[in-house]
Amino acid sequence: MDIKILGPGCARCDHVEKLVTEVLAAEKIPATIEKIKDVKRFAAYGVFITPALIVDNEVKCAGKIPTKDEVVRWLKK
Repeated sequence: MDIKILGPGCARCDHVEKLVTEVLAAEKIPATIEKIKDVKRFAAYGVFITPALIVDNEVKCAGKIPTKDEVVRWLKK
């Protein structure tokens, strides 16, 4: 599983990364996580508001912090 967290490095982006990391560890899901801070790369995903969470090249959320339940659902697919 390939996970990307898009954002400038703000507290909200860090919170999304923490949620994802916690879910991956709790559910024992193997994945790679990449933090993308380059605004030009955001557009490649059609993201114009952050934080954003991309799972296997699919935008799962943008502009908000997802709930832990949402993250679990997206990562356990």
